[in-house]
Amino acid sequence: MSSILIKSAQLVNEGKVEVADVYISNGRIEMIAQEINHPADQEINAEGLHLLPGLIDDQVHFREPGLTYKADIWHESRAAVAGGTTSFMEMPNTVPNTLTQQLLQDKYDIAAKNALANYSFFMGAANDNLDEVLKTNPRDVCGIKVFMGSSTGNMLVDNEKALEGIFANAPTLVATHCEDEATIKANLALFKEKYGEDGLKIEMHPLIRSEEACYLSSSKAVELAKKHNTRLHILHISTAKEIALFRNDIPLKDKKITAEACIHHLWFSDQDYASKGNFIKWNPAVKTANDRDHILKAVLDGHIDVIATDHAPHTMEEKSQPYASAPSGGPLVQHALQALLDMVKVGKMTLEQLVQKSAHNTATLFQIEDRGYIREGYWADLVLVDLNKPYTVSKANILSKCGWSPFEGHTFSSTIAHTIVSGKLAFSDGQLIEKGAGERLLFNR
Repeated sequence: MSSILIKSAQLVNEGKVEVADVYISNGRIEMIAQEINHPADQEINAEGLHLLPGLIDDQVHFREPGLTYKADIWHESRAAVAGGTTSFMEMPNTVPNTLTQQLLQDKYDIAAKNALANYSFFMGAANDNLDEVLKTNPRDVCGIKVFMGSSTGNMLVDNEKALEGIFANAPTLVATHCEDEATIKANLALFKEKYGEDGLKIEMHPLIRSEEACYLSSSKAVELAKKHNTRLHILHISTAKEIALFRNDIPLKDKKITAEACIHHLWFSDQDYASKGNFIKWNPAVKTANDRDHILKAVLDGHIDVIATDHAPHTMEEKSQPYASAPSGGPLVQHALQALLDMVKVGKMTLEQLVQKSAHNTATLFQIEDRGYIREGYWADLVLVDLNKPYTVSKANILSKCGWSPFEGHTFSSTIAHTIVSGKLAFSDGQLIEKGAGERLLFNR
């Protein structure tokens, strides 16, 4: 493997920013020092650039197998790397749903050939596959995914006995999508009765998939986790009300119950439906500005532990349908870091907090082996960013297969200069370098 020397970078790591050189060899960080003059196969002059650990995205939907007309591992991992995300964890609601160990292995086989970023895949839970779930290896699988509320596909786990079985016996972390199906159905029926099917509008989405639907399901998950001492991680918190379910008075490594916030819930509010329409239709829904502000506060004060994307592409044609027919989800992985850097620029968070919540904490929460920090001996998963070079999102530079972004037309304040994945230069000065592949994530469990 080649060696890389990064010179004079502003290194952002473990709560500090300091100028340093970094020497990478055989995929790993061999040395960090104020000055390194070691010969290397490649040298990057990083003067004026900030060096961050690559983002670790614990929730993406790359749609392979079965839905590759709108996304696939090759395209979406390229988008990830171009955006400074070096590792991803992908969800099981592909086609077929990832409900057996063989189907899980099939996805790892695809990624081994096609993923430009490092990868892991969640094992899917259903009402009737507990035997398969229990075979999951905690060492090389990121977790078990439970849909406690309808989403994409047919993976709703609504059988009480099945839920108890999963929470009581899961061999590793259980990650949940929490929305109460009965509440959503009742809300939808009321809106249909009042407005008719054709009268349903995107502005109604956060009222149909309501705060109460989220809270009922999240609180149920927490109750089950406490009862069975389960390692629970609740995904994409979208309401202020849910924040009280989580603690911030103990270290992350000691938490049994953790939470994630997503870019869209930190960036958009229900006021944006007027201009963005179905292109910001997600489950759980983007809700009020008050919810958004409280989610950010919870990220910064430690009630919410990590930031992710829930990157979930659909085609333009699918999203352009009437509200009731348009699917939920959208592409975010290419622009997640730039969106967070914009938040840094306006003082909503610091660079150190950004790194903590999108790399360090994700590595700690999932117990990822030798990643998520800029440390000697760790894998070199790194991103160099130019905080003073604006970047406008356009059709021409979108790399997700779906070809659109909710950020289209927005000018970010920063640009991704270089991305290094497992010690290989994967993206540099606007160009993907597709020689190296990502590595399978391993976990210290």
